Amino acid sequence: MERTIENKVLVVTGGADGLGLEMVCKFLDKGVKVAIIIDVNEQKGVAAVAKLTEKYGNNKAVFIRCDVTSDLEVTFEKIINEYKAVDVLINNAGILNEKALRKTIEVNTLALMEWTIKFYDYMRKDRGGNGGTIINVSSIFGFRIIAHNPFYQASKFAVLGFSKSIGHEYNYKKTGVRVVVLCPGLTYTNLSEKPKARDDDSNEDLFQEVEAMEWQEVVAIGDGAIEIFKNADSGTVWLVEGYRQAVMV
Repeated sequence: MERTIENKVLVVTGGADGLGLEMVCKFLDKGVKVAIIIDVNEQKGVAAVAKLTEKYGNNKAVFIRCDVTSDLEVTFEKIINEYKAVDVLINNAGILNEKALRKTIEVNTLALMEWTIKFYDYMRKDRGGNGGTIINVSSIFGFRIIAHNPFYQASKFAVLGFSKSIGHEYNYKKTGVRVVVLCPGLTYTNLSEKPKARDDDSNEDLFQEVEAMEWQEVVAIGDGAIEIFKNADSGTVWLVEGYRQAVMV
């Protein structure tokens, strides 16, 4: 499939800061036509677009306030009515809260699946679409086990199974829609600042375990997302860890 970035319409959920915003920046650097930032935090979204406009010019980045668990239909219609096509969707929105099982699954898993299917069906060449790429963000903890965050890990494991199935070569050949997975290693973001274990008396053990792991800044994820877009075949899973090149796992 065509894997050029220039003049593409990009949608990034959870794009107002952290990993999402860094990926927006990297794709803008590579020449996307417009980057559409989806986020529930309006203040951060507006601020992000203001900074991006200074750097990249008018109408290169736009913000739509959206709760990914409830606003998919209205947001999808708004995007399609305005831009007529979406070429790349990055499902990045996520939470880390072991005290909120249902919310964790709703945001990290169910919403990601719903957004994938909505845009996947729109992009399908066998149904009149132009094809496209969907990058689903999981985590290093989508396949690497620690003891303290079972709900988060379950939500990210599910992303792998879902994405590898919908992105299977059979489906790709039929639809022309590529679905791949990006698994970030431990990365310095607001999400990772104060992780909490399911059991409060395990918090210190969790801190010690993750502090000993390899960490990276968000720039590594932006670069990794570009690598994955250019190189990944549908249904594959890629790890970005420790500033190294993305590797298939």
